[in-house]
Formats: sequence, structure tokens, C-alpha cells
Amino acid sequence: MTPKRAAPPAGGLTRDIIRRMPKPELHVHLDGSVRPSTLVELAREQKVKLPTTDIAELTRYLQVTDAHNLMDYLARFEITLSVLQTPEALERVTYELVEDGAADGVRYMEIRFSPILCAKRGMPLTEAVEAPLRGMRRAEQDFGVRTGLIICGIRNMSPATSMDLANLTVAFKGRGVVAFDLAGAEYNYPAKKHREAFYTVVNANIAATIHAGAAYGPESIAQALHYCHADRIGHGTRLFEDPDLERYINDRRTPLEVCVTCNVQTHAVPSIEEHPAVGATELKYYQDIYRNLPGVDGAYIDSVSAWIYGVSNGRRDQWQYNDHPFTYDPGNMKVVAAGRWAMAKYLRRLQEQMGVPPHLLPL
Repeated sequence: MTPKRAAPPAGGLTRDIIRRMPKPELHVHLDGSVRPSTLVELAREQKVKLPTTDIAELTRYLQVTDAHNLMDYLARFEITLSVLQTPEALERVTYELVEDGAADGVRYMEIRFSPILCAKRGMPLTEAVEAPLRGMRRAEQDFGVRTGLIICGIRNMSPATSMDLANLTVAFKGRGVVAFDLAGAEYNYPAKKHREAFYTVVNANIAATIHAGAAYGPESIAQALHYCHADRIGHGTRLFEDPDLERYINDRRTPLEVCVTCNVQTHAVPSIEEHPAVGATELKYYQDIYRNLPGVDGAYIDSVSAWIYGVSNGRRDQWQYNDHPFTYDPGNMKVVAAGRWAMAKYLRRLQEQMGVPPHLLPL
């Protein structure tokens, strides 16, 4: 007996369908992803004072709605970082982040953070890396999510500090660390000052991604590419201001890690409807949508994707659900080579079972 096909979901894709689809998470910050309940527990254990211990109030406080710029937005990190100063806390929060991602349909996750920000009480930088790696390994076993760790230099710290973190990245190559990044305040802190750190990483055959083009213009993106040899760009929100650089990125298929909610909350764009990644009539280069800081943005993949899907009128060119060619997963080439057929089969089964219109899936 042939099973009945489900009726097509009203409006096409739904949050539940989006949640169930396997997807990568390539831009998420560990220190922006602490569960409020965990934050309260860790603060109690470590005798750290929080603005409030009421979970609902703390959740509202962490989900930034009152920032005037990126620096205001980043100030919330001081709260989460205040409890991420022990190996046990780092391991737990990392494990829980992967667990939350698995519940959201994530099958590959790259987690980024700066170990130097977790060493304020004297934790050695090596332990600040080993602790989240332990959490990631446990979570991989428990939830079946492949993971990689990205170490961040900080723009508004000295280039010497970035060099220390670059050397740390090289030391952990092949042990779970998959790339080096540059994060933090963008305005007045050019990436080119940190180029020696990126020279060290790239010459060790390690990937590089850089936050650029959100709090400063396309010149920042150009520096990330030409001085620091980034092969992915975090945000890239203002790239459209330089059509020539747009063409350059398109020609080289340099992907942008788009974080829409964060860009709205930091006033890089006035609204989600006016975000370049959402409002464009045609994507000229590879863009993917990520949460960035789920604990601070208040953003989860199913809700962000559904929101953007609605704003973009369901254009298929906004979506990337098949195996992802731009991860820093060391085994990704095998996955890409062997996985396309399996993923196509999965998506066709999803289409048949849930009645998703064919034009909405990248088959």
C-alpha cells in the first residue's frame, strides 16, 4: 500500500522543517552561547555577581535590544566571560552549545572563542583550549555532531597577543582546532596590524576567517583578504558598497558568514528587511546564514531562517542545505565527495514525507 503524502505545509517551509534539516553552523561564539540557567549556576559556584539571578530577567538582559553600536553589544560578553574562567566551565558550556545545536538540526559546528579572554584568573592558555575540546569530543559522541574549534585573535588587543594566539592555533593543529580568526572592535583597529599572526597561521597550512565589514566599510574586508589572506569573511555586511571588491569575492568564491540578527542589533543595518543578504534580488557570491551569538542575539537557526525565508519570499537562492564546501572540517573533502548523493536522497525523502515543494529544496 502506497503511503499517503503529507499535505504541503502552509507557506512552504516551516520552523519545524527547517529545524529538522541537517545543516552546518560555521559562525557561533562560545562566550555568546551560554545558557542563562548555566550562567546562574556557574556564577553561584564561582561567587560571581550577576545583574540578576532571575532566569527570565537574565535572558532578556543578555538578548541585546538596546545597543547603539558594536561596542555596546560586545559589553554583554563581560557577563558570560566572568564565569568562563575555569576549565570545568569551559568544558560544560561547550558541551551544552553542541547539544543545543544538535536539537536545532546542526550536524557540523565550528565554535569560536578567544582563550586569552578566559585566562583572567590565570588559567594557562593551553588549558583554555583543551577544556572546550574535551566538551566537544564528549558532545560528538553523545549527539553525533562533528565539531571544530576556531581560535580568535582580538583586534583591540596588541598584535603580540594575536601572535601568541596564532602560535597556540598552530600547536593545536590536528587536535581539534581548525582555523584562526580576528574578532573584537573593528572601527579604528585594522586587521593589517595583525598580519604577522595570520602569516604564521597560513604558513602552517591552517585556514583563516576574519570578522570584517560590519562595523567598518569594505576597506576592512579588503584588508582581511589581501593582508591576512582570509578564506572566509565573518559578516561582510558592507561589501555591497564596493562593487569592484564584490566582483573580486565572487570570482574567488570567498564565502560570507552572514549573521543577520547581530547586524541589526549592532546597527550595521537598520532592519532585517534592509539587510543586503536578505534584500538582494540576486546573490552574487556565496552567503550562509548563522546565529553568531544565540545567547546574546536571542537567535536560533530555525527562527532566523524562517524569518529570512519570509522576508526573502522563499527564494531558493537564499538557502544552502546540502553538504557544505566551505567548512574547515579536515574530513570535509571526503564528505563532499561521498555525501551529495546521500543528501539528495535525504532531501527527496523529506520532500515526499512532508510535502515540501520541490523548488524549495536544493536537489
